[in-house]
Amino acid sequence: AARFTATAGIGPLGYLARWRMHIACKALRDDDLPVASIAALIGYSSQGAFSNAFKRATGLSPSLWGERQAGANAA
Repeated sequence: AARFTATAGIGPLGYLARWRMHIACKALRDDDLPVASIAALIGYSSQGAFSNAFKRATGLSPSLWGERQAGANAA
């Protein structure tokens, strides 16, 4: 773990959490999937747990984040 942290600048679990949120953001932006499907896709057992983690990471709920991305892409 120390070697990973020294190389990546973040611990393995932190890196995994960021990567999962990156995949979720991409899916919310590019795919027409329900939030529950995206949660399952990135390994969350419940939509609620995913939504809480996503909001901690981005400051927005997955649905609101997706709506804002759709609005930004339409403009």
